[in-house]
Amino acid sequence: MKFLRQFIIILVISFIGELLKYILPLPVPASIYGMVILFVGLLTGLIKLENVREAGRFLIEIMPIMFIPAGVGVMASWGVLSPILVPVAVIIIVALITVMAVTGRLAQMIIRFDKKKEKKHE
Repeated sequence: MKFLRQFIIILVISFIGELLKYILPLPVPASIYGMVILFVGLLTGLIKLENVREAGRFLIEIMPIMFIPAGVGVMASWGVLSPILVPVAVIIIVALITVMAVTGRLAQMIIRFDKKKEKKHE
């Protein structure tokens, strides 16, 4: 019964995100609205972590299964994708390297900042 209540809380928040998508004239997906609402609710204490923890863990555990339909869709669209495969591959590789480099640099900056902060407190 606890699982069901947790799923209902998450579904209600997702539904509110869907409503916001249709009400607000912004190009933001409904899932983003829902995640922001859940995040703010958890930060403010309106939603207790214990009220969604197990359902959230379950959803994270089954997340790889959710990518199967997308993979099948790519395979079904292979005829359309094959002529543009090289440009798409180049874009993916460049984006991947850029994200890795920016993330690495940012992590290094945070580590250096923390070390400087620790030295000041010593």
